[in-house]
Amino acid sequence: MADKNLVCINCGKEFTFTEGEQEFYKEKGFENEPKRCADCRKARKIQRSK
Repeated sequence: MADKNLVCINCGKEFTFTEGEQEFYKEKGFENEPKRCADCRKARKIQRSK
């Protein structure tokens, strides 16, 4: 498994989905790759908690 470059659906910025993150997702049973970069994920999490 190698690092993957993905594009954020919110800001359009390219981000790296590392091999370690891929392994974590697999362990947790997540089937989909992340669609947002780390910054957009944090912003969305904050917004949803209000």
